[in-house]
Amino acid sequence: MSKTMKAVIKPEQAPGLALAEVPVPKIGPTEALIKVRATSICGTDLHIYKWDEWARKRLRPPLVVGHEFCGYVVAVGRDVTEVKEGDFVSAESHITCGQCAQCRTGNGHICQNTRIIGVDRDGCWAEYIAMPAYNLWPNAPDMVPEIACMLENFGNAVHTAFASDLTAKKVLITGCGPVGLMTVAVAKAAGARSIYATDISPYRLRLAHELGATHALNVAEVDVVETIRQDTDGQGVDVLLEMSGAQPAIAQGFQALRDGGEAALLGLTSGTIGFDINNAIIFKGATVRGIVGRELWGTWYRMRGLLNAGLVDLRPLVTHRFTLDQWEDAIQVMNGGASGKVVMFVGEG
Repeated sequence: MSKTMKAVIKPEQAPGLALAEVPVPKIGPTEALIKVRATSICGTDLHIYKWDEWARKRLRPPLVVGHEFCGYVVAVGRDVTEVKEGDFVSAESHITCGQCAQCRTGNGHICQNTRIIGVDRDGCWAEYIAMPAYNLWPNAPDMVPEIACMLENFGNAVHTAFASDLTAKKVLITGCGPVGLMTVAVAKAAGARSIYATDISPYRLRLAHELGATHALNVAEVDVVETIRQDTDGQGVDVLLEMSGAQPAIAQGFQALRDGGEAALLGLTSGTIGFDINNAIIFKGATVRGIVGRELWGTWYRMRGLLNAGLVDLRPLVTHRFTLDQWEDAIQVMNGGASGKVVMFVGEG
């Protein structure tokens, strides 16, 4: 094995990324080295690429970016028992401490010392990545890389959707980026009565309809709040699943939420926003949950169940494929909005 590898890095505190030659990571006694087969682009990666307020406060370049991947275990540390060489794995990107109050009470997804790959330590837009073996999720050998690499992102959708009981409920999903689109599919599988999906991209709204949305609403063309109120006899939706992080979408979502409704918020805003908390939450008697990552490991088992039972099919979501060398083209496609999930392949399987 070569001592160096290709990787996409955040070289400095400025917009943009760069392809570079960096050392192959070394592993400790409880870690495994994975040869990356495929990696996908997430909205978080766009925040990092653009170097917005959130990224400026969180990242300390230089580091390898990317946190969604699948690959093959090529080496393991002396104390590793969870995986072996040759295993085909995906990974939980949130590396938790196991010692804080949250970890010790079954809430590791909000660990106070979480370190995220591609954000707080080197990530997976590279030929190899070192990971704690505990964070690896073994896949069936025949799972296609396009699906295996986006399980982590699928977990965001599953965690958000199952924060409320969606059975026979009217659900609004604001933002049809890839995780929003996955949430549409999960809401359908969970038995939602009606699913309203909103976005500004006709391309993504068509995908939302294909994945199970009963109403795909372009916010540039219709009054979303009025449309939903008319369609629900003035009541509004029972559940809001906010996936966009866009201030107008957040405001519309809460306006469309019925009194006593529930909201789960996953989308990251680019910075601090203004929000009418009195009318949106307090006077409405709304229940609001912030969603971070995936519950460990309940969300992962639920994901496996949805996929193995055929209740969710993620294949239509993968619309563009690139190689790691084509990362700039991949970023631009993802940023343009006319895509579903964008996957980059790394070497051979």
